[in-house]
Amino acid sequence: MTQTILVVFGTRPEAIKMFPVVHALASDPRFRVVTCVSAQHRGMLDQVLAIAGIVPDHDLDLMKPDQTLDGLTAALLTGLGGVMDAQKPDWVVVQGDTATAMAGALAAYYRKIPVAHVEAGLRSHNIYHPWPEEVNRKIIGTIAALHFAPTETSAAALRAENVAADAIHVTGNTVIDALQWVSAKIEAEPALANGLADLEARFAGKRIIGVTSHRRENFGGGLEAIAEAIRQIAARPDVALIFPVHPNPNVRKVMEGALGGLTNVALIEPLDYPHFARLLGLAEIMLTDSGGVQEEAPALGKPVLVMRETTERPEGVEAGTAKLVGTETARIVSEIFTLLDDKAAYSAMARAHNPFGDGHAARRIVELLGNVR
Repeated sequence: MTQTILVVFGTRPEAIKMFPVVHALASDPRFRVVTCVSAQHRGMLDQVLAIAGIVPDHDLDLMKPDQTLDGLTAALLTGLGGVMDAQKPDWVVVQGDTATAMAGALAAYYRKIPVAHVEAGLRSHNIYHPWPEEVNRKIIGTIAALHFAPTETSAAALRAENVAADAIHVTGNTVIDALQWVSAKIEAEPALANGLADLEARFAGKRIIGVTSHRRENFGGGLEAIAEAIRQIAARPDVALIFPVHPNPNVRKVMEGALGGLTNVALIEPLDYPHFARLLGLAEIMLTDSGGVQEEAPALGKPVLVMRETTERPEGVEAGTAKLVGTETARIVSEIFTLLDDKAAYSAMARAHNPFGDGHAARRIVELLGNVR
């Protein structure tokens, strides 16, 4: 009997981590896969859908300027609930920690539809870091019937919260599946990622640092300190920084104001997925407050400095692929300079084992869904 699986996502990171699962479900005759996007990130989401060849069955297109979290959550609950009422899925699959994932799990719970959680068990143990993602994760964890933990550390966190051991499965992280897939696609079709050629020429001979920064908890003073750190790093003649700037005006105003005139800092528009994979390849170091970059960069042997006080991905820190550096300007600058100037320190991070997976997580997830009775 064919099972209907409703896959719900809304942001660029979710789309990246879910498209391998959608592909695997679509190729398996045991399932009818239905996709629903909330478009919590409209433009950036659409770029991933296009490269992955996914046309959503339902597109709620819910994002509005300056939308509040409670307004977004209410719209998500009613919108996703309507899709579930129409499709009557056997399972709802959500990923990660977004408002879309949390509302999708809650709407499914209200209908007694079982939920499978991809990337389950991440915990920072601080409900305000990251905010609101930590609480979103905990809500989904309370509801989910299947928990697809990316690592044993995540699985242990779920067991510590008294989640039944037979509901927890360590699968690896689908982000590694996605990165391997897109890297192979770029190798076959180089034109997909040639949009950075001008920057590559401009910064030829310089050591490139990739930057991403957009976390809500860093808005205000944190972002200003990060911008000052970038300004000081850029004073070195041997480096260049490529910074795809998040469209959120809280980020743009700070970064453009502080860094707009610097010749070796490229403030560019957000990159589509192939070009972001290309940036990971070009960069010597990634400086980020993102979650996904902590998983992706080590797969390519690139050290990650994490501009946060806590991380829900401690595996990278424990393995040595990532280091928490906070948002204090002097600390960020010092840690970057250490990696640039100390070959042993750089090599220790670059060669550390990536703990986040082997590229087969999506297939494991689909097999587990297929074996549920």
